Amino acid sequence: MSNNTISKEAVVIERTFDATVNLVWQMWTDPEHFKKWYGPKGFSVPVADIDLRVSGKRLICMASPDGSMKMWTTGEHIEIAPNERLVYSESMADEDGNVIPASAMGMPDGYPTTTEITVVLEDLGGRTKMVMTHAGVSADSPGASGWNQAFDKLVDYIGTALSN
Repeated sequence: MSNNTISKEAVVIERTFDATVNLVWQMWTDPEHFKKWYGPKGFSVPVADIDLRVSGKRLICMASPDGSMKMWTTGEHIEIAPNERLVYSESMADEDGNVIPASAMGMPDGYPTTTEITVVLEDLGGRTKMVMTHAGVSADSPGASGWNQAFDKLVDYIGTALSN
């Protein structure tokens, strides 16, 4: 990843989940699980194509609560260490996975074309510490709030997954 596509700003969020590291890993890497929690409160994920291999592509569609707005993102997996570390790039895209300028989705001037998400998991003996870093997104941006809402949804979804 070149330095000119990712700014030095980043959202860094640490959470501890009452779930095994394997289950939290699945939440990030299994498309059916990912669809259940990703995105801010009220948003849905009708499409999550995740080719989980280095250089494998991602295509995600996040839809607003009323369905009037769909935001597509694409990227590729950079690093995969099962149950430990996941790194992937992310860019705004059209529904075919073609990268589009972030401004086309209403992002502010200067928003990078490509950002990078790093997820680090640590096994705490049945619980999992997760540190997610979204490089290129300002810590005080709406994106930070969106990630926190998504992780709140993830906590709820993990509870549902464990009760089944």
